[in-house]
Amino acid sequence: MPIELSPEWKKFRYRGKSLEELLNMPMDEFIKLLPARQRRSLKKGFSDRQRRLLEKVRKYIREGKYDKTIRTHVRDMIILPEMVGLKFAVYNGKEFVEFQVVPEMIGHYLGEFSITTKKVEHGEPGLKATRSSLFLAMKG
Repeated sequence: MPIELSPEWKKFRYRGKSLEELLNMPMDEFIKLLPARQRRSLKKGFSDRQRRLLEKVRKYIREGKYDKTIRTHVRDMIILPEMVGLKFAVYNGKEFVEFQVVPEMIGHYLGEFSITTKKVEHGEPGLKATRSSLFLAMKG
């Protein structure tokens, strides 16, 4: 006999709390739900850069600008429940990587979604290559 799953089961939950509960929760209570690294970081308070970004986020929410992208260099900002639905472009050292915040990202850092390195794919040995690289398997 298969188990029937209700739509309630599919709803997003963070540590047993729904998104609506997280949005209505005071910051002190929300901080208690976070993992240790994020909890310690937020208990110290926001840096000036993080505070300015948070003010900008709140301004965009007040004005209803959910379609506009917030460009930032602040990679160490923790994603809060109020940021869900906004678009961010986070600098990775070379370019701005754009993404939209979904509920599953709550508690992570913005920088986690803007990867700074890419996979190294070596080409074939060229001119002035080292002697040992001449003996690599021939392409073809």
